[in-house]
Amino acid sequence: MKFIAWLDELSNEDVDIAGGKGASLGEMWNAGLPVPPAFVVTADAYRHFIKETGLMDKIREILSGLDINDTDALMEASKKIRKLIEEAEMPEDLRLAIIEAYNKLSEMCNEDEVTVAVRSSATAEDLPDASFAGQQDTYLNIKRAENVVKYVQKCFSSLFTPRAIFYREQKGFDHFKVALAAVVQKLVNAEKAGVMFTVNPINENYDELVIEAAWGLGEGVVSGSVSPDTYIVNKKTLKIIDKHIARKETMFVKDEKGETKVVEVPDDMKEKQVLSDEEIKELAKIGLNIEKHYGRPMDVEWAYEKGKFYMLQARPITTLKKGKKEKKAKEEEIEAKILLKGIGASPGIASGTVKVIMDISEIDKVEEGDILVTKMTTPDMVPAMKKAAAIVTDEGGLTCHAAIVSRELGTPCVVGTKKATEILKDGMVVTVDGEKGIVYEGKIEKVEEKKPETTAVVQQAPIITATEVKVNVSMPEVAERAAATGADGVGLLRAEHMVLGLGKHPRKILEEEGEEALIEALMDGIRKVADAFYPRPVTYRTLDAPTDEFRGLEGGENEPIEHNPMLGWRGIRRGLDEVDILKCELKAIKRLREEGYKNIEIMIPLVTHPDEVKRVKEIAREVGLELGKDIPFGIMVETPAAALIIEDFIKEGINFVSLGTNDLTQYTIAIDRNNELVSKYYKEDHPAVLKLVEHVIKTCKKYGVKTSICGQAGSRPHIVEKLVEWGIDSVSANIDAVETIRRVVARTEQKVILNFIRKSYLEKE
Repeated sequence: MKFIAWLDELSNEDVDIAGGKGASLGEMWNAGLPVPPAFVVTADAYRHFIKETGLMDKIREILSGLDINDTDALMEASKKIRKLIEEAEMPEDLRLAIIEAYNKLSEMCNEDEVTVAVRSSATAEDLPDASFAGQQDTYLNIKRAENVVKYVQKCFSSLFTPRAIFYREQKGFDHFKVALAAVVQKLVNAEKAGVMFTVNPINENYDELVIEAAWGLGEGVVSGSVSPDTYIVNKKTLKIIDKHIARKETMFVKDEKGETKVVEVPDDMKEKQVLSDEEIKELAKIGLNIEKHYGRPMDVEWAYEKGKFYMLQARPITTLKKGKKEKKAKEEEIEAKILLKGIGASPGIASGTVKVIMDISEIDKVEEGDILVTKMTTPDMVPAMKKAAAIVTDEGGLTCHAAIVSRELGTPCVVGTKKATEILKDGMVVTVDGEKGIVYEGKIEKVEEKKPETTAVVQQAPIITATEVKVNVSMPEVAERAAATGADGVGLLRAEHMVLGLGKHPRKILEEEGEEALIEALMDGIRKVADAFYPRPVTYRTLDAPTDEFRGLEGGENEPIEHNPMLGWRGIRRGLDEVDILKCELKAIKRLREEGYKNIEIMIPLVTHPDEVKRVKEIAREVGLELGKDIPFGIMVETPAAALIIEDFIKEGINFVSLGTNDLTQYTIAIDRNNELVSKYYKEDHPAVLKLVEHVIKTCKKYGVKTSICGQAGSRPHIVEKLVEWGIDSVSANIDAVETIRRVVARTEQKVILNFIRKSYLEKE
């Protein structure tokens, strides 16, 4: 077990060791980018700490049954857990390892006791389809070895901030699958700092780069407490095409004692441009190098000290929709009075009634369709933000809490207006343009852009592939966004996320409200997705929630406690034990098909024997549904058993199979994918896994049964290339990966055709 890792030992492949931030810093360090020296207290160190202090069961008990929408309960749970972690005694072997590493870093920097930043770095941080940014804590100006140990422990506790708990629950992440590393990095005593986006995240213009800059340390920009300057740069010419010079009232600085404090910006600097034009271009060049190195749009934190830029973090931008853009009202076509201007932080236009929130106790004022106005949003306000038609704040930039959450919700948002809470009053009706950053008086109908009468438009031809590219959907709420990717359908619609979202155990719903209530709830969720994609196919997978996930629901206290839920009562084996719940799922789909949703297909999870297929077909007949005839029917291939005897399943009568590589990997190489102690060994491209996948695809092809993949491997280009070569019929990827995977599929198909032509030509020769 390795407690300490240095940047030269790390790359982007080491998120499981160093977390997102630590891995990214190692990647940049080894790419020769300007990064301050650092070491990482690894995720293994965190797990060692939790295990040796015996805290896991205590934390699990506090989180059991927690209602994350109950703000007081969420805050109290967070407070209790953090107190437990911070007051626990650090294991001696880990304490000594941290002290030794800090002393070595001091020597590297030619200082007796180097001043450092201790920065949290979660192992599930900055995934392509979720951003965990800002949920854990960073501590600046830390000096002396014992203090570093203390603040590493505080970082560990910040894995359980209210926002982090809320977000993980909402996204379906296991609290104990996510671990935390801590980056201990030489502090850059920044004269100016900020963030940089290598794609404009507001209008999604890939030719523009956006820089935000403020005086002092970058904490103010990242937290949203300081309104930064915003500069937009053309990436091809490096020409500065727009500047928004904010009035900067406060700044974060390091005082003579080495402590961070907030001070007032000197009058002559408040409205002064933070970066000179030359510095903007220099920083933009570094941004282009970072984007080129990573091969995708990036969100970068930077600092400037003594004439030099330093890169403090780089992560993928997770909020680019890549879909059909909403038509926007043109500013010049709107005659309404402009009340406020700020920074457009999340695109879209919405009108509604203003509700000014000055304190968390007032969030109940916000009703569906209101315009939420506040100084700056906090994690506690998320329930109100989900109701709001638009959000407007006094403070903040493109990386503040309001901006990040609004983009994920798809809610128009304007930040950094300075005076929204003064100018806008409760009851006013306003229109918010979240792209241009403008708040208008009154309700304005959207004005569609007029097309020129004679305009020649040159567009890139759409990418057409023989292999279908579908998308995975977990929540009905994201159906529109998923459909906007242009995917050929939904390869996997997970039932368990809809059920878990109800907050009540399906058994409790059946007992208290009756069968009809459960059927209706399922129909509502499935209908949203089927509507968004019609007539493209939507493949619904029946319930597959492990017992530990069900236990957290109201009425879930009777769930059995299993040593390893992944190997336990789940998948179709549970469905066949709880036939009344399975029948509700089948009835819901039957009714939707009768309503005209002929695009819904059905598949069953975790099969291991053809008898399970036979039994499910019998149950379906009891509710009047003939699987495979009335409706396309398939199975998930998630176990080596199903892969090895796939011919027997085909003979039982199925239309398609879907490869669930997440489970297939864990069952093939004996790795519990929910066990953080062995997660680094979990590899979907393991030769044994790929051999099983190849066998299934080629066997199904022989019998005319369609094949698809819906596991995480379907979002990994190097695996997709192999799947296409083997003849897979469709690939289902995460929402943000659809466009990339479509390109990979097209390129691979062309390569296969070209190789065939070359081979035929050589044979003729």
